[in-house]
Amino acid sequence: MDDTIRGLKQAALAAWEPIAKRAGRAYVAGPRITDALTLSRQFWDAGMGVVVCFWNGENTSPRIVANRALATLESFAEADGDHYLAIKAPALGFSRDLVREIVTRATLSSARVHFDAQRPEAVEKTRALAESVMGGGTTIGFTLPGRFSRSVRDAAWAIRRNVPVRVVKGQVPDPAAPELDPRAGFLAVIDALAGRARHVGVASHDAPLVRQALQRLVSNGTPCELELLLGLPFGPALREARTFGVPVRVYVPFGEGRLPYHFTEVRHNPRVLAWLARDLWRAERAPRAKVPGWTSAPA
Repeated sequence: MDDTIRGLKQAALAAWEPIAKRAGRAYVAGPRITDALTLSRQFWDAGMGVVVCFWNGENTSPRIVANRALATLESFAEADGDHYLAIKAPALGFSRDLVREIVTRATLSSARVHFDAQRPEAVEKTRALAESVMGGGTTIGFTLPGRFSRSVRDAAWAIRRNVPVRVVKGQVPDPAAPELDPRAGFLAVIDALAGRARHVGVASHDAPLVRQALQRLVSNGTPCELELLLGLPFGPALREARTFGVPVRVYVPFGEGRLPYHFTEVRHNPRVLAWLARDLWRAERAPRAKVPGWTSAPA
């Protein structure tokens, strides 16, 4: 019986992967840095900033991932729009040499290098890697997921080190606190940062959550902005940014498409199947829908 169940799970996962790969194209500008640059210009024209990241495939070598990051910095060096680079430490093999190479190049154009969130077991190594390249003239950012029990402690570290942070709900549960509600965790991190942090990116499309987070940050005089992911609806969260008069930044990935949810979530959240159908439809649309209208938030 166990072998039968295991076989069914493996077959379901095998069927999921090619469909998920197609649907994931809804979340990337395209396979090339030029695709990200073209789309970024539209966001700049709409008064938004961008954060650009190369999304690698499973078998992409750390050297190639680093080369894509370097190419991104080269492409954006002459750009007038507000932008920074995001990197993923595991995709770079946690290599200090590769990260130092990226940060050294970023210094030439005063570009911020931001470490994206990863799985709970990768946080400690990612944080150590980020610390290893601080103090070299380039701003180093870090992401704090609300689902991780350690994130409030990491917020205190970010405050001490004057690190700009992005707060996300987080995709993967923390084994140390599997029942931690991501919304409650998100706001706990926001509260730890409010009035103390250098800068906070509120990264969510959950409009009520965005409202609570921005209210707490703005009322405490904390520099902050709303960060949105390409491929998800912008409207409700954008209206909250307008209300609080904060700037907006869009996360623009290029490379390998991937979904912001996983097959294993279907059991606990059947809506994942509806999301998959929606994303398949969006991924097949051509050309990509125009950037939604937006002007700089009022002062």
